[in-house]
Formats: sequence, structure tokens, C-alpha cells
Amino acid sequence: MKFGVNKNTARLAGFLYLIVVVTGIFSLAYVPSKLIVWSDPAKTVQQITASESLFRLSLVSSAICYVAFLLLPFVLYKLLNSINEIAAKLMIILAAVSVPISMLNLQNKYAVLTLLNGKNYLSIFSEQQLQIQIMQLLENYDNGILILQIFWGLWLFPFGYLVYKSGFLPRILGILLMLGCCGYLISFAGNTLMQNYGETLISRFDTMPATFGEIGSCLWLLIRGINEKAVLKD
Repeated sequence: MKFGVNKNTARLAGFLYLIVVVTGIFSLAYVPSKLIVWSDPAKTVQQITASESLFRLSLVSSAICYVAFLLLPFVLYKLLNSINEIAAKLMIILAAVSVPISMLNLQNKYAVLTLLNGKNYLSIFSEQQLQIQIMQLLENYDNGILILQIFWGLWLFPFGYLVYKSGFLPRILGILLMLGCCGYLISFAGNTLMQNYGETLISRFDTMPATFGEIGSCLWLLIRGINEKAVLKD
């Protein structure tokens, strides 16, 4: 194993992961918390209209996130394929398949902009009808994110397994990533099967292992790279 090459590969993976984390938090958490009030369609539309540039920026941020997420597993493959090539290939497939779904799901938010811009053919709708349609599109987008949790979870299992078996990355990160896979799948199943799953205790913690595992992996790869001593032993 060529240490210099793999250290650079690890840093590149960490950089791409950082892009995914930062843009993902911005577009999936920060912007919705500032603009969307699920119980008040009128206020939601008012806030999106008043901060349309922020809403548009979230679309760009999402696109950057998905492109980086498409590249990330290929870089991780270069770093980890010597450990288990089948698991490394599975990691790529499960991550990459989510990207076109993610891009298509963004159409819901672009449709929101279409309604907000008030094209002539939309004049047949009342203001209240437009508000209802916008909320429906936002809910459709969230449902798309729920479906994406399947793949956001599944790719973490082979990735976590490779991290755990690598010897040059912390095993605890591998464990958290594999638990993160289970957490995402639990979140998907819970939200699908239970109307009030978001009010249950488990919903507060189901994706926490993934959060700690992914942010931890991102920072470790970016700052520490790989364990030099472990590599030298190999």
C-alpha cells in the first residue's frame, strides 16, 4: 500500500465528504427551518417569497451536494477496495443509485418557484389554491427524501464494514456507520408505517449514529488522513 498516495486519497475523500455534509445541512436542515411552517401555508409562501434568493441557494446547494456524493464513493473505493472489493463495489452502487433520484426530487422545489413566479396561466388559481399546491410540492419533496433514506442508509453498511476492517481508520467509526444504516432504515420504516412516528422517542435518535459516523469519518479523513503506523504494518 503506497502511503503517500493513499493519504492524499483520504484527504480528497474527506474534502468531498465535507462538501456533502455542509451543503446537506444547509439545504436539508437550515433553509427549511427558516422558511417552512408546515402548519401555516400562507406564512410559508410569504417567507419563501421574501427570501427567494435563500430558497434558490438551497437548490444550488442540493445540486452540489449530490454531485459531491456521486464522486465520494469512487474516491473511497480507491482507498478501501483492497480490503474487500465486493463490499467496495456495493458501496459505490448503493450510493450512486440515489443521485438521479435526488436530482429528480429537486423538481418539486423548482415547481414551487414556478408557482411563486406567477406565470400568466396560473392566474386561474386563487392565492389559497397556490399556497396549497406549494405545500403539496414541499411535502412531495420531503417524501422523496424519505425514500432516499433507504439508499443513504444502505451504502453506509459496506462503507462502515470497510472502515471497521481497514485497520487504518478508527473501528468506532465503522461501527457507527453500520448502525447508521440501521437507523436510516428504521426512520424510513417508522415514518412510512406510523403517522405520528416523528413524535416517538426513537425518532429523535434513529439517525444519530449516522450523523456521528459520517461527520466523524469526514473530519478524520480530512484532518488525520489514515493511520500511518497501520499502513506500514500492512
